[in-house]
Amino acid sequence: MEERGTTERVLTLLGLLQQRQVWTGPELADRLGVTPRTVRRDVERLRTLGYSVRAAQGVGGGYQLGQGQDLPPLLLDDEEAISTAVALLVGAGNAVTSADAALRALTKLDRVLPARLQHEVRALAGSVESFGGGRATVDAEALMTLARACRDEVQAAFTYPSRNAVHARRVEPYRLVASDHRWYLLGYDLDRDDWRTFRVDRMTEVSARTWRFQPRPAPDAAAYVQEGVASRVYPHRARFLVHASADTVRAKVSSSAAVVRERGTDRCEVISGADTGVDAVLVRVLLLGHPFEVLEPPELRTRCQTLGQLLVAAGSTVPDEPH
Repeated sequence: MEERGTTERVLTLLGLLQQRQVWTGPELADRLGVTPRTVRRDVERLRTLGYSVRAAQGVGGGYQLGQGQDLPPLLLDDEEAISTAVALLVGAGNAVTSADAALRALTKLDRVLPARLQHEVRALAGSVESFGGGRATVDAEALMTLARACRDEVQAAFTYPSRNAVHARRVEPYRLVASDHRWYLLGYDLDRDDWRTFRVDRMTEVSARTWRFQPRPAPDAAAYVQEGVASRVYPHRARFLVHASADTVRAKVSSSAAVVRERGTDRCEVISGADTGVDAVLVRVLLLGHPFEVLEPPELRTRCQTLGQLLVAAGSTVPDEPH
């Protein structure tokens, strides 16, 4: 009981220091119901846990919580915990800037959030909306369910549309990946016995199952998802060698439209795909405005020659002036 009482008192002391800029020793002793000497010992305990607690003597002096070199645990009351969870939930669900960091923080908070606060978080999150950015709307609770399943290494289930029907899917979830427009799940599809990428905004009936799994060797999540979104899912794909740096090309093309890989300081490989044919991919690379070579498919080189002749002819022909 002695150790538990000390722990609770130190946590209470930490909460007080987070509430106000400066506390005097007698003020803290009065609030905690202990002596100033006990306050000094508890301050030392906080310092050993990684909290920077400054002590100043004289008029206006006292104890002040400073910035430490490491990030120690935060102590939040119910209202602060709810507000933090809602902000992270809404931010992650709308795929805003640094949404993946918001989701990682939310899964950590989810470990310690009391069950009595869960319904308040859901109710408040449902009352907040956002606009702009062209982002696909994502069910924040579905996102959290998938994040928990990734974290806890349990199977996930959901329904997902194909070209002609909606199917039930069972996966071993590996990572959630945020792009500039959408959230994706990289998981091992148990029915198709292969890695698959799923758009979270297209999922319905998302749930975490009770079956645990042993993580298997996995591809790099971000790279795999990006290549799938930009190229692998399309029936028509092409690769180009562009004579410009990777950074220059990435600034001109969306990450969801093409994969850009460094090939030296002044060249890069561009991989992209399209539903309508490789002409659409060719135009995309042409409009980058840099010299390029077709790596594959070989027949696209012939197409370039044909289109090039048409462009040269169009550029050298002077149209008749209307009368």
